[in-house]
Amino acid sequence: MKPERNPVTIGAVSLTVIALLLLAAFYSDDLPIIGGGTTYQAEFSEAAGLVPSNEVRVAGVKVGKVTDVELAGDKVLVSFKVKDAWVGDRTTAVIRIKTLLGQKFLALDPQGSEPMDPGKPIPRERTLAPYDVQEAFNGLASTVGQIDTKQLADSFQVLSETLDGTKDSVRGALDGLSALSKTISSRDEQLAKLLANTRQVTQTLADRNEQFEKLLADGNLLLGELRKRRDAIGALLSGTRELSQELTGLVADNNAQLKPALEQLDRVSTMLQRNQDTLSRSLALMAPFYRVFANTLGNGRWFDSYICGLLPPSVNLGVVGFNEEGCLPPGVQRGN
Repeated sequence: MKPERNPVTIGAVSLTVIALLLLAAFYSDDLPIIGGGTTYQAEFSEAAGLVPSNEVRVAGVKVGKVTDVELAGDKVLVSFKVKDAWVGDRTTAVIRIKTLLGQKFLALDPQGSEPMDPGKPIPRERTLAPYDVQEAFNGLASTVGQIDTKQLADSFQVLSETLDGTKDSVRGALDGLSALSKTISSRDEQLAKLLANTRQVTQTLADRNEQFEKLLADGNLLLGELRKRRDAIGALLSGTRELSQELTGLVADNNAQLKPALEQLDRVSTMLQRNQDTLSRSLALMAPFYRVFANTLGNGRWFDSYICGLLPPSVNLGVVGFNEEGCLPPGVQRGN
C-alpha cells in the first residue's frame, strides 16, 4: 500500500518553488550565467540627460545598458552593465547624443592592458559629458520669460532722455533703441506665448522620441525591402534577356528542322478542320452503340445480345412458315 502524501508539505514546497522561479525571472539580469553582464561605474561632472535604460555602446555596437544614475557628492555616479565585451583598466567613457531629440547613450573606449575592476569606477579624468543644447534652449526660454519688459522699456526711455542733445547719430541710435524697447514691451504677451509654445513643442518632441526612432527604423526597413525588390526585378530582366537570346539561338540552329515540322503541323490542322463535321457526326453516332453496349454488360455475369440476319428472312408458304417475326431489333414492334 502506497504511503499517503501530506498535502500541506506538498503545497508548501510548491509555493516555495513558484516563489523562487518568480524571483529568478524578476532578477534574471543579475543571475551569473543568463544575466545582463558585469556591472561597472563611471563618474561624470553632470548627467547631461543620461537616464537608466539608455544604451551602452563600444565602437557603435550595443553591449549593455545604463542601470542607475545618481548624485554622489559633487559628481554624478553612473552604473551600467556590459555583456560580451572586454573593458580595460584605462577605459574612457563619454555621454553622446543618440538622436536629434536629445536621447543619449554611453560610449566606451576600452583601453589598457588589464581587465577593469568592477569595484573601481572610471574617474572623472577619463569621462566627458556633452553640453545639452535642449537644456540650453529651455534655460534661454525661462530667462527671457523672466525679463521685466516694462522696466526695460523705461530704462531705454530714461537713457534716451538723458542723452538728448547729443550728436544726431547717437540720438538716432537711442531713438531706435527706444522704439525697439516699446515694441518689445507692446509684444510682451505674444513673446511669452511664443516661448511657452516653443517649450511645449520641445517637450512634445522629447516625449515622442521612441515613435520617431521607430519611424526611422521602419523607413530603413522599407528602403531595404525596396532595394531587395529592385535586385529581384533586375535579376528577372537579366534572366528574360538571357532566355530570349537562348531561344533565338535555338530557332536559328534548328530552323531547317522546325520549318518542315511546322508545315506538317499546318497540313494536319487543315485536314482536321476540313473533317471536323465528319468527326462530330461519328462521335454522335457512337453514342447509341455505347448506350446499348452498356445495357448489354449491365446484367452482372450475364449479357444480352441480339444478332440480326443470322436467320433467313420471314417465309410464309401458307402451310409451312418460319421466322414469321423477321429481323427486328429488341423492343421494336412490327408495324412501327
